[in-house]
Amino acid sequence: MRPRLKNLKDSNFKSYSLMVKKKNAEQDVGLVQMFNEMKKKHPDAMLLFRNGNFYEMYKEDALKASVILALKVSDKILPLEKDPIKLLIFPHHELDIHLPKLVRSGERVAICDAIDRPELMKKPKEKVGEDLKETYTSNKNTMAKKKKEQAVQEEPTKTVKTAAEEKPAKEKKTETKAEVKSEQQAEQKAEAKQERKPREPQMITANGEKVSHGHAFQSTTNPADWYFTAKMDGVQLKPQKMDAADLVAYQKKEMTVPQLMEKYYPTKLMPKVSEEAFQMPKQLSGPDGAITIDKFNVYKEKDEQRPDYGKYKFYVQMGDTKMSAVASREDLNAYFDRVVSPTQLVEKNFGERLHLQSAYEKYQLPEGVDPKGVRVAKDHSDNKWKVSMDLGDKGKTSKHELSFDDGYSLFKAKTATREQIAAKYLNTEITGMLSAVTNKLEKSASMKM
Repeated sequence: MRPRLKNLKDSNFKSYSLMVKKKNAEQDVGLVQMFNEMKKKHPDAMLLFRNGNFYEMYKEDALKASVILALKVSDKILPLEKDPIKLLIFPHHELDIHLPKLVRSGERVAICDAIDRPELMKKPKEKVGEDLKETYTSNKNTMAKKKKEQAVQEEPTKTVKTAAEEKPAKEKKTETKAEVKSEQQAEQKAEAKQERKPREPQMITANGEKVSHGHAFQSTTNPADWYFTAKMDGVQLKPQKMDAADLVAYQKKEMTVPQLMEKYYPTKLMPKVSEEAFQMPKQLSGPDGAITIDKFNVYKEKDEQRPDYGKYKFYVQMGDTKMSAVASREDLNAYFDRVVSPTQLVEKNFGERLHLQSAYEKYQLPEGVDPKGVRVAKDHSDNKWKVSMDLGDKGKTSKHELSFDDGYSLFKAKTATREQIAAKYLNTEITGMLSAVTNKLEKSASMKM
């Protein structure tokens, strides 16, 4: 009988495993169908589906979210889909980490719980094997027998007084008083809770967001480090390391929370640009006419062979032209907080490569420097264009080689001047030479005195 029983158990386990796999497949199909239906109604929203202990995103939502969250996208084969669908998945307890990132990137996010829908989750009738029938029948008979035995048992008649009935009158009064007192205390706590007013915000941003819980705290790993953080509309901001001077001023109450927010979270306080400014395509005024920006996004470099591996970069596509550049922390915050548009970021990070006139307007020679001293000429020793500056009696600067983009902007596009090129390459050296001359004059004057 034992071998037969073992075979029976194996058969039951296999049947059960098949049933579970089939149920999971049907559930996946149902979720994707729900995704398709809801995407038609809400095409501009990203949909997050709860599936057991995980959250899942499908198709175009999975691709967009992978760029923002820096998570891997996988392919999943489903019975009703011709091609594998894109799937992004993360554990449910990481929702508090990933959801704020999606919201800060400007996306509308809808969280959908997995619900059983008859039209999506239809289950065909299963044919159960003889072994399963036998097991079910034996379990059913056992349960029926237990219920019958329980029904036969009768409640015993009370023949002895309970302990509560035997207590003297004094003890009963004491218990009654204690109950009344506890009820009064509970009522007082409830009234105090109702009277408690919500905490007033420490400041309100230009966008109407409320800042609260702004404070400095000491690092547990390194006691010498202090951090500042706050909450904005109830969402915790990422702590920022404080300067020693700011910490002292804050502890002496010489620096307020709004001032610290201005310094450590400047983009959080700036007014947001319109949603229309983030829609592609966009156009820039270039040297040869309008430049159409077809695509702009942020990604993390994953090529370990590149020197900028692991850094966040801006990517821009204009027709067949594709460019990328390492994004500064300031620009990343401005982008995710929606206070600058992609067009502005393209001008700032790619303007010189696109030969834009606006990209060179920021370069100015120091005050008092005569622009006539600028020299741009080809060095015959290496046949390269170089820029230098003649400061007269103050001396001459060294020669600096021009990049291809700067040379093109100067000679071909005419979007940069010789003075701007000189300021870009020589301002640091010019400032050093001027300060050296000033110090020399001051020293000689003091010696004469």
